[in-house]
Amino acid sequence: MDKRSFLKEAGAASLAAGVLLTSRSSQAQVASDQARVLIAYHSVTGNTEKMAQGVADGAKSVAGASADLKRVSDVATEDLLSADAVIVGSPVYFGNVSGEVKTFLDNWFMKFGVFRDAKMRNKVGAAFVTGAAISNGKETAMQAIHAALIMNQMVIVSAGGAFGAYGASATTGPDSPGIDDKKLEGARALGKRVAEFAAIIRRGSRT
Repeated sequence: MDKRSFLKEAGAASLAAGVLLTSRSSQAQVASDQARVLIAYHSVTGNTEKMAQGVADGAKSVAGASADLKRVSDVATEDLLSADAVIVGSPVYFGNVSGEVKTFLDNWFMKFGVFRDAKMRNKVGAAFVTGAAISNGKETAMQAIHAALIMNQMVIVSAGGAFGAYGASATTGPDSPGIDDKKLEGARALGKRVAEFAAIIRRGSRT
């Protein structure tokens, strides 16, 4: 191979490498610009899990947002720290959240260590619940979740309007329709609004 051919091939290889690096850098930038929504839930019968999936679908429908769906027992400290928003879901037990969700929220103080230094400050928070009866404490359970998030200096968001002022909820008893399309629509609306709000806050934090 003569010198001219060598230089020509070397130039082409250098150009290709530059294009590849630029592409990877752009992809990394897009990923870092995404608003990350963590949906943490507890479910025994599968009803709250179905609602959680609806919430995740709503969050993922927003351009520039991603959704991470995890049971509360599987959430790690890094999941909370890397999230721009946290949506907590629980079945209703005696007008309150389940013991597993209460333990998860209590762990923000000692196990996860995010409370003391206000590491969740200005992140977006929301709630969704499922309960067997129409009047069995769904709103009080969501307010219990809100209280924990507010004490961690988070910003509370709901879907609002016909979808509910406190969050998304579903009545799942024997005489109810269970997790039907209407309930899933409310779950998706909650996930979408939280993701939209988280994206706005994320953009604002970089300006």
